[in-house]
Amino acid sequence: MNDLMEKVRQLERKNAILVKLAEISASLNSQYDLQPLLQYIMQVAVEITDCEAASVLLWDSQRQELFFAASTTVDNNNELVGRAVPMESIAGTILRQNEIVIVNDTRRDQRHYDQVDKEIAFQTRSLLGVPMRYKDRVIGVLEALNKRTLPWTKDDSDYLMTLAAQAAVAIQGAQLVMELKRANDELSEVDKLKNDFIAIASHELRTPLGVIMGYASFLQDSDSPDTQEHATKVLESALRLRKIIEDMVNLRYLKQKQSDLHREETDVRTILDLVRIEIDAVFDVSHHDFQIKYPAEGLRVYVDQTRLSMALMSYVHNAFTFTPQGGKITIDVQATPSEVRFRVADTGIGIESDKLERIFEEFYQVEDHMIRHHGGLGIGLSIARAIATAHRGRAWAESAGLGKGATFYLSLPRLT
Repeated sequence: MNDLMEKVRQLERKNAILVKLAEISASLNSQYDLQPLLQYIMQVAVEITDCEAASVLLWDSQRQELFFAASTTVDNNNELVGRAVPMESIAGTILRQNEIVIVNDTRRDQRHYDQVDKEIAFQTRSLLGVPMRYKDRVIGVLEALNKRTLPWTKDDSDYLMTLAAQAAVAIQGAQLVMELKRANDELSEVDKLKNDFIAIASHELRTPLGVIMGYASFLQDSDSPDTQEHATKVLESALRLRKIIEDMVNLRYLKQKQSDLHREETDVRTILDLVRIEIDAVFDVSHHDFQIKYPAEGLRVYVDQTRLSMALMSYVHNAFTFTPQGGKITIDVQATPSEVRFRVADTGIGIESDKLERIFEEFYQVEDHMIRHHGGLGIGLSIARAIATAHRGRAWAESAGLGKGATFYLSLPRLT
């Protein structure tokens, strides 16, 4: 009767362990913080093998060494974390030979590395170790220490191997997440350095540039035609440099997010007024047939006025840059039941059909950078599209071909 009861008890324990092993896969793969994951693996290892402690050792392929990643042999496992073990040790043997090792009495096994025991005041009496395999390679070793009732059984090794297989996948996932996070942190730091540099450089460049433009404007009033001509060339170059500086400052808007916008309900005419003010400050419209056509009142959008004005000014700058003097530039607004379309049309040099989409790519230039006649970094249209997308809108261009002008659209959802 007692034997029967013992067999029933063993079967119930075995069933409970198998159920637990089936359930822990989801728990392991939902944990991406490595240290809590390792602690959970060791906790399960202790429970399913009925032992006192457990350790996880991982292989470092760069340093070519096996080291303690976590252990429950001490209250503060930081004393062991990172500690390398000899490849002649039991753990090293498991890793090298990719096989299970069972030691019921470590005193009789010369491979036992007892230096760690001495340093942390822990006595390893028995050990069951299994390789942790990921795909076709061994990434580490899972050890169960000091079984409460010896000897170690085949069930113990089977349970621990099952856990090790699940743990290997979870550990690889957690390490990958950590690497991605580390890479993202590094990219964020680089991005911050880039933005800080651009902010400082643009600020430092603006001051001497302002002085140059001031003196050039003053010299344009000279009575000497030669002086006026030279001053005009200096001023034109200074204006081009100022545009490049503005492009540098605006680089951050290439990754415009919806959360970065400060939107409010606005009448379309207000947006056009803002654009008109900026055009008068930047361009001499007297050399072109320029016109802004205002729609009827009541056409409203939900936008960040500053960002939308910037996007439209990118279109306008493009139109003035590529439309010869005497050409026509028109800004107007078209409405559909669901959209409001801002349109900037010109009679300039036009765009080939295969480049209508490419011109919105970051830093793309229609002209070869070595021989092109028009300046700029090639980000204005990219920023315009980024701003339109952040507003859940669209940005595109149309052209009948070279020499036939171009029309740029920025479409936004219409408020009803």
